[in-house]
Amino acid sequence: MNNIIIPVDFSKDSLKGIDLALLFASKADTNIRLVYVQKKSSDYNSPGHFEEEKQWATKKFKEILDKYEPKIKNNSTLKYIIKSGKIYKEIVGQVESHTEGFVVTSTHGGSGFEEFFMGSNAFKIISATEKPVITTSTGHVPKDIKKIVLPIDVTIDTRQKVPFTATLAKLFDAQVHIITVSTSKGKRITDRLAAYSKQAAGYLKSQGISYKTKSLYGDNIIDLIVVYSDSVEADLITIMKEQSKTLNFMSNLTHQLLNRAKMPVITLSNRETHIKTGFRTFGD
Repeated sequence: MNNIIIPVDFSKDSLKGIDLALLFASKADTNIRLVYVQKKSSDYNSPGHFEEEKQWATKKFKEILDKYEPKIKNNSTLKYIIKSGKIYKEIVGQVESHTEGFVVTSTHGGSGFEEFFMGSNAFKIISATEKPVITTSTGHVPKDIKKIVLPIDVTIDTRQKVPFTATLAKLFDAQVHIITVSTSKGKRITDRLAAYSKQAAGYLKSQGISYKTKSLYGDNIIDLIVVYSDSVEADLITIMKEQSKTLNFMSNLTHQLLNRAKMPVITLSNRETHIKTGFRTFGD
């Protein structure tokens, strides 16, 4: 988790990612890389335009480094990279060049953003990488991360986010709010949710992490998560990336949550993980 990639288009929202990255860098040595992606040189009307834009981006980055480098703590670093190609592909390639790393990005950009627009680069990045991605939809960056909301549903892979959430909680000495969410109160579902919650709580307890548990039921899962997170003034929400088995895009529920949450959301890929303590993140 010591490499943070931040896509930058020099809009106010995209630069908020730097503030969030600095929050992580204040807790552990972190390599922060700001990435600006140009179109390919062949897509410009003249070769001179490509070079002009590159020089412009270089100047902008030097201004950013002058402002933010004095804020860097520990042995963390802040550098920039200028690439060319498709934005999401270049960002994914950059983060996946590291063994450990994640992306911090805004769901808004310099050209604006329409709610639920599936073509956004932020959502393409999430869909295309197995690395964690932190998104902000409002530009809000917490001063610290002290409350993390961990939603648990009935899906078989919902617990896979527990170990990573625990890592974050330890890093920031944060409390984890385990919330089970469902539209049904059927016994089979409530029993499964109770078991998943108990298992997650047991793992957090074994790691010495403070936690709370709560069961929520309602007609809309996203409403449950968003309203609860607002009510406890959460600083971060962790979720799993839900993808269609036949189409390469995120589920509508995931997409809605990323747009509606007022605090940063970290999206994790579906991976089976076995913990030495016996905690299993996949299966019954």
